Amino acid sequence: MIAIALAELRMLMRNRLVALSAIGIPLGFAALLIAARDTFGGAAVIAPLIVLAVTALGIYITATTTLAARRQSLFLKRLRSTPVGDPGILTGLLAPLLVVNAVQLAVILGVISVLGDPPADPLGMVLGILALNALFLGFAIVTAGLTTSAEHAQFTTMPLFLLALGAGYWITFTGTEELAVVKRLIPGGAAAELMTEAWRGIPAADMLPLLLPTLAWVVVGFLLTPRLFRWEPRR
Repeated sequence: MIAIALAELRMLMRNRLVALSAIGIPLGFAALLIAARDTFGGAAVIAPLIVLAVTALGIYITATTTLAARRQSLFLKRLRSTPVGDPGILTGLLAPLLVVNAVQLAVILGVISVLGDPPADPLGMVLGILALNALFLGFAIVTAGLTTSAEHAQFTTMPLFLLALGAGYWITFTGTEELAVVKRLIPGGAAAELMTEAWRGIPAADMLPLLLPTLAWVVVGFLLTPRLFRWEPRR
């Protein structure tokens, strides 16, 4: 598994397109929002949006593209002939993306904290980030099963990407005084609210209700994985 992860990390850095989607575009988006943070309402608003966008780009879209490309090139099929089991193969392929995403978010949130106010409840931020990682990771595996090629991934990932990002914007800019249940049930919405409130300060007892919708989507994603993911090339 470790050997697979190291090899995948090397391939990630050599592939300009994948490196751009996993590193370049997320950092550029983060820089734009940080520069305009006062216009958007400060750190409590831009931090959740950046986390949502960077995780969606770096984990969901990049992982879907990577898995689709590895399957179509028969790399996944060859890996299954090794002693490493299916969970180990997927972990090895996706672990580098999780590490890169964690480093990016640590740097970005560190910069936001230095330039503005740091989060009042770091635990809530961490829980929101972990929940989003699990959500996008599960759905990346599912979406890869429906994706015929790396190029096709830019289309198959757009619905969830836009839905999650839209939910984040909707909930951070309008709050939850109206349509709270709807906003929280959209993938990414409850996590964005949790991170927004964590930045401002949230009681520990109020974190769980905001975690549950995202965790429910995590369960859905991983239940669909064995049904929809494919190891053989799609036609």
